[in-house]
Amino acid sequence: MRNLADRLARELALGARQVEAALELFGAGATLPFIARYRKEATGGLDERQLADVRERADYLRELESRRAAILEAVAAQGALDAALRRRIETAETKQALEDLYLPYRPKRRTRATIARERGLEPLADAIWSSAVDDAGAAASAAAFVAADRGVASVEDALQGARDILAERVAEDADLRALVRERTRAAGVVRSKVVKAKADAAAKYRDYFDYAEPVRRIPSHRMLAVRRGEAEGLLRWSVEAPVEELLRALGTRVVRPRRAKRELDRVVEDAYTRLIAPSIEAELASELKANADEEAIRIFGANLEQLLLAPPAGERVVLGLDPGFRTGVKAAVVSKTGAVLEVSTLFLHRGDAFARELRALVARHQVELIAIGNGTASRETESAARDALRDAGAAPQVVVVNEAGASVYSASDIAREELPELDVSLRGAPSIARRLQDPLAELVKIDPKSIGVGQYQHDVSEPLLKKRLDEVVEICVNRVGVEANTASPSLLAYVAGIGPTLARNIVNARDAKRGFRSRRDLLGVPRLGPKAFEQASGFIRVRGGTHPLDATAVHPERYALVERMAADTGVPLERLIADDAAIDRIPLDRYVGEEVGLPTLRDIVAELRKPGRDPRDRFEPPAFRQDVQSITDLVPGMRLDGVVTNVVAFGAFVDVGVHQDGLVHVSQLADHFVKDPAGVVRAGQKVRVTVLTVDLERNRIALSMKNPAAARDRA
Repeated sequence: MRNLADRLARELALGARQVEAALELFGAGATLPFIARYRKEATGGLDERQLADVRERADYLRELESRRAAILEAVAAQGALDAALRRRIETAETKQALEDLYLPYRPKRRTRATIARERGLEPLADAIWSSAVDDAGAAASAAAFVAADRGVASVEDALQGARDILAERVAEDADLRALVRERTRAAGVVRSKVVKAKADAAAKYRDYFDYAEPVRRIPSHRMLAVRRGEAEGLLRWSVEAPVEELLRALGTRVVRPRRAKRELDRVVEDAYTRLIAPSIEAELASELKANADEEAIRIFGANLEQLLLAPPAGERVVLGLDPGFRTGVKAAVVSKTGAVLEVSTLFLHRGDAFARELRALVARHQVELIAIGNGTASRETESAARDALRDAGAAPQVVVVNEAGASVYSASDIAREELPELDVSLRGAPSIARRLQDPLAELVKIDPKSIGVGQYQHDVSEPLLKKRLDEVVEICVNRVGVEANTASPSLLAYVAGIGPTLARNIVNARDAKRGFRSRRDLLGVPRLGPKAFEQASGFIRVRGGTHPLDATAVHPERYALVERMAADTGVPLERLIADDAAIDRIPLDRYVGEEVGLPTLRDIVAELRKPGRDPRDRFEPPAFRQDVQSITDLVPGMRLDGVVTNVVAFGAFVDVGVHQDGLVHVSQLADHFVKDPAGVVRAGQKVRVTVLTVDLERNRIALSMKNPAAARDRA
């Protein structure tokens, strides 16, 4: 492990002891959130992203070592493992380098070179390769290999067989393959063309009808767009290599030192064209896809994290409205804890009746907030709701909520289990209301791909996307913490060390006990043993429990320490919590020990000051202009408030309240150069934008976040 830790430390610019401690903790079954929050002394304070990088890279290197051992064994079994080859295999730094070295020894199908060897032509190939003959000598020597019974009918047949053997030898040379790969990567071009017969249907890919961009520079979103066009049968694309440059480079390495130059020129051209180029270009196409996937998944993960950590409205009675014209506006009132109190259907075209029924729902349940989904008819519903409540005295605040994925939730098994008495058409409204109360608690019930904050999420690697998004959700849930007596199984499943089965067991035990009285009650949950309790308990809260610290992020393993602090300070533990004056008197240095250092002590003190604090920002609803209801109301130069709905590699999409998000191109995000949009904006952020252009035909809106003068200049 020490060698692995040293290598990871170098690659990730971390301390070797930090990495070694993280690997030991992961090896012992500790979860990422637990290590990040409760083992800071061991890891030197590595955060969640650093720990994830350590784990991911360690997995790769372990796979690399496993593959290295398998290759050494396979080559040795063929009797081909000499000292030089062993050294090269043992020092290979990547899986690709290993596979290049193994290529000549890999079992293969019958090839042209195989057939030539069967015909006894390898000595001729060796003579050409070793410079024992020049071009004339090669032809003379070939005559000795002409034999009808072996299928060698002429001197040219013999020379062709020798060239086939040498072409395969060149193509399987690890150094030559690396040369071709690196130069193609550096100077190659991605080129796409439209399928002419489908040009009319491919209008949305117009930018890629005759498109070329260097391999080294093509951004992820353009690569994914090209691949999507290919998948739809509308585009064809390839990696074009600098062929002439590569043939010259290969010739310098293969031909020039040897005498049979004419024969070897033909070998090099054949080796490159027939064997190397298709393989390397396929590798680079796969690499481009992997890199584009990685970038798209990174962007998706960052957006998802921001959305999950959006400010919650908190425990308030909320009326959720799922807008609709023909089928009506579905309405659901939920309690402060998210329980459905009443559902109804209201119809916008029944003006007075809509207003009367809405006011009755608000009055009957003392509704504090109204959440309106931002889909079709949302602005009309918002306007009607505001009009209905304008003369109703202390009217609740009306907030437009992103409803992406609500229909997916409505038809899900989770929704059927939570709301069995409601028709599928009515389940969206409670979800919209709960999203306002606590976005994190509600959105974990939905497949992250359906939340609508990704970039080409349906085109990227499904396993990698799921792994990354699950990791993001786990980090967010544990960063916020979970209330044991109200959390859904979906939310509990993401708590460190829990998972779906234990989450269901916790809910069943909670129902049987009619609520938990302390964290220790979790130890009575079937299959929740000491290890799971260690990992999970710090992230689970029990408000009003038997121990004052059960409602905080202080881990049970530190209760005795905090109790000692309270005794030393002369204040009962119940009074020490949130008593800044008493907390200020705690001499932290006195409690530093082998297992507890200042990082943990500072976390404990911070938690005592604000027990159970929510790390999310304060809730402040966005305010859209009431005179702007649809895209036709927009005019260039108009200044609007909006909410960022999605951040992508080429900019950010912003909801300005017209049913169609506008795009702030990366060049319009700021008055200075912006390389990464995520460094300037985040999903859920409130922004001020200027309308640049409105394309009614294509339903596109171009926006700017630059100062108005700069925006006007560009328009």
